[in-house]
Amino acid sequence: MEKSTLSEAKGFFSGKSIRRMAKPAVFVLCLTPLAWLVWRGATGGLGANPIVAANQYLGDWALRFLLITLAVTPLRGLSGWNGVMRFRRMLGLYAFFYVCLHISGYIVLDQFFDWPAIWQDIIKRNYITVGMVSFTLLIPLALTSTNTMVKRLGGKRWIALHKLVYVIGVAACFHFYMMRKGVQWEPIIYGAVLAVLLGYRVAVWLKRKTKNTKGPSAAAA
Repeated sequence: MEKSTLSEAKGFFSGKSIRRMAKPAVFVLCLTPLAWLVWRGATGGLGANPIVAANQYLGDWALRFLLITLAVTPLRGLSGWNGVMRFRRMLGLYAFFYVCLHISGYIVLDQFFDWPAIWQDIIKRNYITVGMVSFTLLIPLALTSTNTMVKRLGGKRWIALHKLVYVIGVAACFHFYMMRKGVQWEPIIYGAVLAVLLGYRVAVWLKRKTKNTKGPSAAAA
């Protein structure tokens, strides 16, 4: 029974089912946090400082979508659901979308386009420096997310460029940790999740390296 259910799930997350049902559903689901934020803002549910609350909320979801994107490859490796890879680009672009909203909220609503003040913030506040660095690194990944750019760059160069997401993930978690005063569990949990996701990749890489090393030795013997 369990094998049958797993097969049905894999069938749903593949081919035409993704294009017709799953992808639109995931697309709408990814907009749910934004819709909830709008609702809270319209009903006065953002507290005494709605600008700060909204900006923190958008930043939290940007980090969550980044971690969800990084979780796609381990999910495929552990479950065998190759179809889940079709969602990775969409999830990555949503991470960039929420980061842009987060940055825009800071520039427009918090600083009112006061560029000298923004520059001073970037220089003086370490957590803003790290946040801006991670945002800057994320831009080329978003711009090269199309199939056309994959062809232009070539597979190897594209993969090498998009490995920056690991650096971005570490920087984003540090940004989150530093902006919170004192030791809090939430940033630590996010950091632990990232460590697990990156640790999975290291384990897979070491396994492949060991296999490739043993291969030639076995053939020679």
